[in-house]
Amino acid sequence: MNSFCAWDGETLVLNILGQPSAKQDAIGKVKGNQLKISVTAAPVGGRATDHMVRFLAKEFGVTSKDIEVVFGRFNVNKQLRIKSPKNLPSVISKHLSQEACSTIPKI
Repeated sequence: MNSFCAWDGETLVLNILGQPSAKQDAIGKVKGNQLKISVTAAPVGGRATDHMVRFLAKEFGVTSKDIEVVFGRFNVNKQLRIKSPKNLPSVISKHLSQEACSTIPKI
């Protein structure tokens, strides 16, 4: 993936740079091939990732079960798969409108 996001059918794949123990939950800026996501939860036993999934579920208009953590549950570098997002945060919709977000090639 050359971008922080890509479509795989109706599933949005996101590369995330997580920031635990932040002052507030927020979707930040693109950093290289990752989207920065800050969460208030501490990085203890995957709790920050669980909190991030719940936060992003609200932002994308899906349930927590619609978000799969592909890798990085215990790391700041993560990849998430969001099934059929109902809403797209502005940083993602801007990227999509500029066609910087491509589809994942089928192998």
